[in-house]
Amino acid sequence: MDRPSLPEPAPLLVACLCAEWCGTCRDYRIVMRQVLGAHPDGVLRPVWVDIEDEDLVVGDTEIDNFPTLLLARGDELLFYGTLTPHAQTLERLLQAALVGDLRPVTVDSDLQGLLRRVQRHVDSGGR
Repeated sequence: MDRPSLPEPAPLLVACLCAEWCGTCRDYRIVMRQVLGAHPDGVLRPVWVDIEDEDLVVGDTEIDNFPTLLLARGDELLFYGTLTPHAQTLERLLQAALVGDLRPVTVDSDLQGLLRRVQRHVDSGGR
């Protein structure tokens, strides 16, 4: 007897909140592209948000350190914080999120608003 197939999980939103003027961010953008490019299409929804050029996405949320990463699946925030700018650190975090080892983070209304704005930005074609 055939088992019903489970629906595919929603792609993992991977948003890097950085600034173009930041040398670490510029270097990390290359690292991020390499790491994310090693994953199959449709598994990840990457987005780069320049906190100054796309300040409406960031809103009132203070981004003090770079790179700041936001990972979410649907409306569930799985990670939000500063990440060391190393490929291995990003890959370990992605793997933990993809296999379900990261549990949703409790968020306040400011962070929930940031997540919604980033999702809208991605949905509208932001890169």
